[in-house]
Amino acid sequence: METHELVAHEAYPPAEVTSVTARIVSRDTNWLQLRWRIEGASKLLIPRLAGKGRADELWRTTCFEIFLKPHGGSSYCEFNLSPSERWAAYDFSAPREAMTDRPVAIEPACTIRQGSSFAIFDAAIPDSALPATACAVGLSCVLEELGGIKSFWALSHNKDQPDFHDPTCFAARLHAPAGI
Repeated sequence: METHELVAHEAYPPAEVTSVTARIVSRDTNWLQLRWRIEGASKLLIPRLAGKGRADELWRTTCFEIFLKPHGGSSYCEFNLSPSERWAAYDFSAPREAMTDRPVAIEPACTIRQGSSFAIFDAAIPDSALPATACAVGLSCVLEELGGIKSFWALSHNKDQPDFHDPTCFAARLHAPAGI
């Protein structure tokens, strides 16, 4: 699968982070596997392990996000994935409209590994929680570094403030798994 270079929003530059890539590693009838790689991560703040479970406002610190918009409509879903192992999933009828919790029967799994100058965040989302059709995809993350410095990374930024819900951010593609 393709690796995507994310771009930091110019209004919120990082302190030490130099680049972020996001990759859809694989999708089968069980899991969607994703990976984000952060270069220059020596000052990256990693939320403490909290154990699996749904939680809101994960974006207030280091958090990784994927947006999935089935072709042919305005509705989409969002998954927020934290290194703390907490996660959230939401449905929207249009950009930032009619937000509801998305049903997820099997919890996503996530892990982070941090080296001296990089970090790798891996996530797996159960395929049963995803749209069954091909989708436009937005890959993004919020990175908090020491000193409370936050940077907002996405496939593109087209507004004065970061907005991962902007349809122009949904620049990647995800196909339905074979056999569906």
